[in-house]
Amino acid sequence: MSKDLRNPLARARGLGSAKEGVSHWILQRVTALGLIFLTLWFIGTILSLLHADYATARETLGKPWNAVLLIALILTMYRHLTLGLQVVIEDYVHTRWLEVASLVIIKFIAVLAALTGVLAVLRVALGS
Repeated sequence: MSKDLRNPLARARGLGSAKEGVSHWILQRVTALGLIFLTLWFIGTILSLLHADYATARETLGKPWNAVLLIALILTMYRHLTLGLQVVIEDYVHTRWLEVASLVIIKFIAVLAALTGVLAVLRVALGS
């Protein structure tokens, strides 16, 4: 049994932060804060359309300001989702190839879903 005579700092070098942890943490909190306000707007908009007919609902969601906020909600939601899932995968998946594959698949699906949502909003907003 050999005793490690290095000081704690020397033992910890190379095992710490990859210099992205703080920005990732801040971005996750910023997207969460944005989601609070965007979700409240979305719920308010949906409640205002509760007894509206299809044409009124389409007209309301087709207004530029509403379309922009809905696109912002979609993009923020999927960004927040990928940030959260990335943390879970990095913390709990210990096989490197499985971790990388999972991250790639999740990001691909999130981008595809976000683009689908944005396309749907643009179709309603542009009337096609």
